[in-house]
Amino acid sequence: MSDITIIKRDGSKEPFDANKINLALMKASEGLPDQISKVVQVASELRLTLFDGMTTEQLNEAVIQTALQNVKDDPDFDTIAARLLLKTMYKTLLGDYETDDELKALHAREFPKYIKQAVKDGLLDIRMADANVFDLSVLAAALDPTRDRLSKYLGVITNKNRYALRKNDGSPLEVPQFTNMRIAMGLSFNEPNPTETAIRFYRHMSNLEYSPGGSTRVNAGGTFPQLSNCFVIDVEDDMESIAKSIHDTMWIAKGTGGIGISMSKLRAAGSPVKTTNTESTGPIPFMKMIDTALFAVSRKGKKAGAAALYMENWHLNFPQFIDLRQNSGDPYLRTRFANTAVFLSDEFMKRAESDQDWYLFDPAETSDLTELYGAAFSKRYREYIKLAEAGKLRTFKKLSARQQYRQILMSLQATSHPWLTWKDAINVRALNNNSGTIHLSNLCTEITLPQDSKNIAVCNLISLNLSAFLQRDKTWAWDRLEQATRSAVRQLDNLVDITSTPVEEAMHSNTQNRAVGLGYMGFADILEKLEIRYESDTAYELIDQLSEFISYYAIDESANLAKERGSYPNFKGSGWSRGLLPIDTIAALSKSRQQTVNISTKQRLDWETLRAKVKKGMRNATLMAIAPTANISHVAGTTPGLDPQFSQIFSRSTLNGKFLEVNHNLVAKLKELKLWDELKDELLINQGDIQGMEQIPQAVRDVYKTSFQLSPYAFIEVAARAQKWVDQAISRNMYLETRDIDEYEKIYREAWRRGLKTTYYLHVKPRHQSEQTTVAANKAEKIQKENQRKVGFGFARKK
Repeated sequence: MSDITIIKRDGSKEPFDANKINLALMKASEGLPDQISKVVQVASELRLTLFDGMTTEQLNEAVIQTALQNVKDDPDFDTIAARLLLKTMYKTLLGDYETDDELKALHAREFPKYIKQAVKDGLLDIRMADANVFDLSVLAAALDPTRDRLSKYLGVITNKNRYALRKNDGSPLEVPQFTNMRIAMGLSFNEPNPTETAIRFYRHMSNLEYSPGGSTRVNAGGTFPQLSNCFVIDVEDDMESIAKSIHDTMWIAKGTGGIGISMSKLRAAGSPVKTTNTESTGPIPFMKMIDTALFAVSRKGKKAGAAALYMENWHLNFPQFIDLRQNSGDPYLRTRFANTAVFLSDEFMKRAESDQDWYLFDPAETSDLTELYGAAFSKRYREYIKLAEAGKLRTFKKLSARQQYRQILMSLQATSHPWLTWKDAINVRALNNNSGTIHLSNLCTEITLPQDSKNIAVCNLISLNLSAFLQRDKTWAWDRLEQATRSAVRQLDNLVDITSTPVEEAMHSNTQNRAVGLGYMGFADILEKLEIRYESDTAYELIDQLSEFISYYAIDESANLAKERGSYPNFKGSGWSRGLLPIDTIAALSKSRQQTVNISTKQRLDWETLRAKVKKGMRNATLMAIAPTANISHVAGTTPGLDPQFSQIFSRSTLNGKFLEVNHNLVAKLKELKLWDELKDELLINQGDIQGMEQIPQAVRDVYKTSFQLSPYAFIEVAARAQKWVDQAISRNMYLETRDIDEYEKIYREAWRRGLKTTYYLHVKPRHQSEQTTVAANKAEKIQKENQRKVGFGFARKK
């Protein structure tokens, strides 16, 4: 390799030095088993990628990618890749070092410089460098770069590419602990001692105990502090409201917020417009305008804004709404960026179940239906049916309720839209609807807040990482979980006062309701570590217990904050003010439906004492919402939300390339059983599916079932148990192997019966499975270890 020259950062050249690479690999693999063999494996394969004139950056990336390519042999290579990437980031942004002490000293020295320069460059709020607000030397001394070792490669690269602050030219400014402290500082401005509070927040985040939502991670501490994650807009039936909704969508999307938009009030196509003596084009063209606005604003951002359009299914134009996401048809009547969701009533679900008629109306004639729910909606809906049949309405349509239900589900199967959400469960189970009707949910279906012409509902998100509280002896660190829950609620409450968006109605709702959404992630991760099957009573009891515990201390902390800072303005008349708690809403929904909502009402904590406490005041209108956490779970190194494992082997694509990720828990178990070396090649051939590997005990195979191998009723049971304690909603993805619409009817009807408020994406198992092959193997042959090691990922082809 003496003929290969490396171009250094300063433009000078030097011969490639294999010894330097070996030393770097030795450092990156410290403490790992079979260290020497792993170093040799990466170093020998690296040689195949070298070329004369490589830059230092290209060489560093080649070493990292070579390590990642070997993750299929052992997840320890992921650790090596993460450490190599961190080393590169440290050297680029901080400077050279050798020991951990020197690295910590570098962090402490460079952090104040970074903050001051970023403020000077207009990237950070001037308070970040104000000595009267923060003591930068104290904050810098609190930075602990050893906590970077808690992260997998995916966590490091996700934070780097998606959340870390950058200069205007796109070059990076932050190492991971700078990001954590910047966020902590940006959420501490309004505290009596911002420095002390920032350090507390930092400790929780740097230990991966919780993570704020994406908008907060991107914008905290910045000059444009749009920190809120979710916005919910109800569009009124007038041109000014429609135009303003498009304006507001653009501004919110610019700030990376996710948006839910209800179009249910817009009059139907053909409805008279008296002011112009013409006919309305209906809501669909305006939905297309919103879709185009999202495209115009959200391109090339680190976290693009996105929206979901909602409609109640009695709207006369609902059949066209169902088709919005179809690939074929008039492009002016299709959305490509905006998602869709349907807002279903109990009246409809009962009619679909008994195959009764369902009537579609023009909201111009039935405008009060959007404001009604439960028995009041059913009563008024039936009155409109009588008026329609008596010829007293200008227009209506009649069809089979079951037929429409099936059309919704067929579209859901084909396009993953519209998502199914339930109006009555959302409103009847709400503790915060004293300020109005809830007309829709949000982009990810976990937010349930009232909105009207003066209020664009706003919610602020953070998610606990359940895995961080499961100790090595498989017991729970309940004290730490309580402390993290309380800290997360306080951080969210601070966010309400610090966030800013140029949409007046959003800011008004934010301050009037102070709504927050504490969620959690890592449920599948902890089940695997505890060796518990996802579809088991033990798993259902565990999610029940964890949800109750988190809910209890979140509510208690909000009551404490109310005593310290005052209750939210809309507290009077709320369910909280009457001493109601999330679990009480099960009975309320059963009464409203006149049928039992079959959920265990078991309680483990002293809710009666807490009930008396919340009647005196609550700081926040809502406390919990379980978001999908698709990206922040990467940062935390755990599984998203309540979801099961989608696969045991993932092919991940990042801005830095594509790499393989293997389930660390499964590998650890197979190593414990001394089966890893024997089965790892077969695991790759099977794309991570272990169900047919008879060498693995059945109990282990049951624990490691993936999403399509589990009963959908397990997803419903898990969500129903959690919903007992969650005052907002749960972003519940569904995974179905079946394509039988009759089964879909039963599954989603069961979700409704069990009191779920919303569902999110439907993932249907592909009809065709891709096959992993290599030069030396095909589906008739077993891949040999040496060939796999040489070829890497292999190629994918359709059967």
